[in-house]
Amino acid sequence: MNESVPTRINKRRLWLVFGLTSGYMVTEAVTGLLTRSLALLADAGHMLTDAGALGLSLMAVWFSERPSTPERTYGYYRAEILAALLNAVVLLLMSFYIVYEAWQRFKDPPAVTSWPMLIVASVGMGVNLVGIRLLQQSSGKSLNVKAAYLEVISDLLGSLAVIVAGLVMLTTGWFRADPIFGAAIGLFIIPRTWTLLKDIVRILMEGTPPGLDLEKMKSAILAIPNVTAVHDLHVWTLTSSVNAMTAHIWIRDGADESTVLQDLRRIAKEEFEIEHSTIQIEKGCESPPAF
Repeated sequence: MNESVPTRINKRRLWLVFGLTSGYMVTEAVTGLLTRSLALLADAGHMLTDAGALGLSLMAVWFSERPSTPERTYGYYRAEILAALLNAVVLLLMSFYIVYEAWQRFKDPPAVTSWPMLIVASVGMGVNLVGIRLLQQSSGKSLNVKAAYLEVISDLLGSLAVIVAGLVMLTTGWFRADPIFGAAIGLFIIPRTWTLLKDIVRILMEGTPPGLDLEKMKSAILAIPNVTAVHDLHVWTLTSSVNAMTAHIWIRDGADESTVLQDLRRIAKEEFEIEHSTIQIEKGCESPPAF
C-alpha cells in the first residue's frame, strides 16, 4: 500500500516530536534524581504520558497501513487500545506515587539544587515549542496528529510549573515549593489519564462512540424513502477515530434495494462519519416483528 504525501509528512513530524520528547524525558528524569527535585521527576512522568501518546499515534499510523488477514479480519486496530490501556494503568500508579512522595517530602523537604532544575526545564520549554511548531499545521487535518499536538501543549505547561518552582526555591530558599508543584503535576496527570482509561473501557465494551446520538441516527434512517423500520442498530469504535455500524433495515415491497442502501451508506458516512457499515435489507411487511 503506497503512502499518501500527507501521511508521510505526518509520520515524519510525529517521529521528530516523539524523539525530542523521549530524549528530553530521559534527561529530565536523570536530572530530577541528581538534583532531588520531585517537580522535575513529576514532569518527567508527565512527559512519559505524552511520549506514550505520541508513540500510540505512530502506532495508529503504522497499524492503519497493515492489511487485514483471514485470522484478523479487522487487522490490528485493537493493538493501539491495548497499548493505551497499559499506558493508562502505569500512569495512574505513577501519579498516585508522586502525590504520596510529595506528601512525605512536604513534611521534611530536602534541599533541591535549583539551577540545574531551571536549566533543564527551560530546555524542555524549547523542546515543546519546537514540537508545537512541527505539529501545528497538520493538527487541523488529522485527528490523530491533533491529539499529539494537544499533548505537547500540556508538556509546555508542565515545564512552566517546574520553572516557577525552581525560581521560588532559588530566590526564597522555600524548598516546599518543589513537592507542592510536584503534587500539582501529578494531580494534573490523574484526570487526563482517568478520562483516557474510561475511553479505553468504552471501546473495549463496544459502547456507542461519544457524541453520536443513536436516536438521531435512527430518525435519519427512517426518513429515507421506503424505509419502514430499523432495528439491531449498533455503532461502536474499532480504534481511535474509526467507527463501525451494523443495522437491520425493513423496506416496502417494490422499493429499490440498491437505492436505499446507497442512501443509508451516504447518511452513515456524511452525517455520522462512519466509514465501515454492514446493513441487512429486509422486505415483506410495513413493520418488523417485535424482537
